[in-house]
This record gives sequence, C-alpha cells and structure tokens, in this order.
Amino acid sequence: MPNPDFVYNPPMSPYLDFVYQDNDIVVAQKPSGLLSVPGKAAEHRDALITRVNVVYPTATVVHRLDMATSGLMVLALNKDSHRNISKQFELRQTKKRYFARVYGHIADEQGEINLPLICDWPNRPKQMVDFERGKRAITQFQVVSREVDAKQRPFTLVALHPITGRSHQLRVHMLELGHPILGDRLYAHKDALDMAPRLQLHAESLSLKHPQTDDWQHFRSAIPFSEYSPEPI
Repeated sequence: MPNPDFVYNPPMSPYLDFVYQDNDIVVAQKPSGLLSVPGKAAEHRDALITRVNVVYPTATVVHRLDMATSGLMVLALNKDSHRNISKQFELRQTKKRYFARVYGHIADEQGEINLPLICDWPNRPKQMVDFERGKRAITQFQVVSREVDAKQRPFTLVALHPITGRSHQLRVHMLELGHPILGDRLYAHKDALDMAPRLQLHAESLSLKHPQTDDWQHFRSAIPFSEYSPEPI
C-alpha cells in the first residue's frame, strides 16, 4: 500500500466554507486534506459531508473530490435534487474546471489526453492506465503559464477540463503526460513532491442546472496556490 506512514490530520480552519445554499442544494469549498466522505476507520470519520450534516442533516454527496484536492463540491438537500444532479453528472452535462501546477514545462499550449484507467489493485487507491481493461478517461488541458520557483525548478500552471470523471483521472493523466502534479504523495517523483506542501490541484469552477428551476448556476473558487484569476467558463 502506498503511503504507509500516512496520518489523517484534516484542517480545522475554516471548519466549513459555504459558497451557496438554498432549499435544494449546498455548494461548499473542500480544503485539501479533508475527506469528502468518511473512511472506514474511526479516525477517518471527519469529512466534508460529516461537517455539512451538522448544519444540513439531509445533505447527501453527489460527487467527490480526492482528499488531497481542494475546491467546489455540490451537495443535495433532498432526494429529488440528488437524483437530478446525479443524472447531470452521469450524462456529463455539468461543467468543471480544475487548475494544477505540474512539474516541468508542458510543450504544447493545449491538448487532450485519452487514456483508459483502472485501479492498480495491489497498490490501491492508486490508478493506472490499462488499454485492455481500463474505463474510458478523457482530459483536456490548456497551459496558463510556464514558470520557475525560487530554486529555478520549472513548473507549469495548467487548466484541466475532465470530460469523464474517473478516480484520480487528472493526477494519472498529468503523470502520463510526463508532468506530475506538484505535491502529489501518490504519483509525483521526489523533485515534484518536494516542490509543494500539498497537492497542487483545485476544483475552481462548477456549473450545473438548478434541480428545481433548470436554470444554469455557475460557482467559482479562488486558486489557493496561485494569484491567477481566470475568466469564467
């Protein structure tokens, strides 16, 4: 198993950060280091949904972010809303944009990664590319900037648009492109891991149709590891 010395130590401040709420949905910002849903062990009980349920007891998880990923999550407050939003995710009608800082300078300005993924079972929860058994996984990317840090180590700020929603998709796809995400304890090599104290991956934009009105709603979140302010999607 990867990371045998891992100790769960979720951030406590801010304890909850709501972006939006009404009678049907809640949109919250999940910090890096907090689980989306509780793990099996007692020490993994603390999670975004556990915290949200203190304020909104009927809230349910519609989609998830990796523990190390920060950013926007929408939660449903009733069964009809859960069913509606789940269908939007299933049909890929929602619009999502992530930003990441990755190791090295990506050569192309934009592109698409189409590599099927499957669980790397002996090393779970890691995922891997498998052309025979893997599930279809597609990520589009656009380079924002190519930079170097204070030690002259190269990195690229990149916008990522997942067309599919496989587990660890963005992390594995960037790794396969030759540019692991900085601070990734599961996939980054030592140099990329040492360049950041946390996974440099953030769910910055989320757009979906409101489950009751059918009107498009757009939510955004500032990138915590960059001063870049992107245009709305």
